Amino acid sequence: MLRRILQWSAALLLLAIAALALWLYAPDKQRAALDAAYPGEYHTVLGLRLRLRDTGPRNAPALILLHGFGSSLDTWEPWARALSAKYRVIRLDLPGFGLTGPDPTGDYSDARTLAILAALMDQLGLPKATFIGNSLGGRFAWEFAARNPQRVDRLVLISPDGFASPGFEYGKAPEVPLMLEAMPWVGPRSLIRANLAPAWAHPEALPDAVLERYRDMLLAPGVRRAILDRTRQTVLTDPAPRLGSITAPTLLLWGEQDQMIPVRNAQDYLQLMPNARLVRLPGMGHVPFEESPAAALPPLERFLAGDEP
Repeated sequence: MLRRILQWSAALLLLAIAALALWLYAPDKQRAALDAAYPGEYHTVLGLRLRLRDTGPRNAPALILLHGFGSSLDTWEPWARALSAKYRVIRLDLPGFGLTGPDPTGDYSDARTLAILAALMDQLGLPKATFIGNSLGGRFAWEFAARNPQRVDRLVLISPDGFASPGFEYGKAPEVPLMLEAMPWVGPRSLIRANLAPAWAHPEALPDAVLERYRDMLLAPGVRRAILDRTRQTVLTDPAPRLGSITAPTLLLWGEQDQMIPVRNAQDYLQLMPNARLVRLPGMGHVPFEESPAAALPPLERFLAGDEP
């Protein structure tokens, strides 16, 4: 009897594991379907097929918009529509993300990403642009400004990344938890929603369409493995010397309810950047341009026009 109970228990455990695996499992989506759902134009830059959108007058001042970790150029859609009346707005899927997808070189270092941005500017005939970056994209924006000051007109950093944090020390790549090794094969909506929720001040208002877009971009061919590769290759160094060298006028936009990179971190930038100013966004989180685009836009527009935010 005991033997039969143990056999049944083992069988039930295997069924439970199989059910969990089926619930978690999500294969890559078909490229053709994603291309049809998320339009863009493609440029080959340093061997990488880069998805971008380029809107607004070609002779207007240029803005280059850089999204955050796990996101895509589509995150900027509300702002891009509004800004394209006066500016040339260029947004792209960064290497390893969205429909740009994996870099064939396998190199996800900051140096490689910054070289791609400079080469893209050359292709588009842009000697200079204003960089607007969120989170990871904010780090790329200020790193680009530090290394290429002659090519940056103004700088807008929205909850930027760049300083060490618990588990992410200077001088060494972070340890990737064993559970994340399964990332290339999983993608349940509930798990993605749970990861997106802290980016919103009011996660209950996160639209299903936004959740579905983030999931689609995560399931784009090769992206989940590329994200793991980028994580393994990311080595932060103390940003103080580089931030202190930036002379471009800089606007820091920060949601007061940002749970991912708290607004108190703005002081680290203000202490180091001589031409930086901060605008706090009440009732907003880590992605104000997506959560509350109309309310978050006016200080940016005033800054771009040369006025006080």
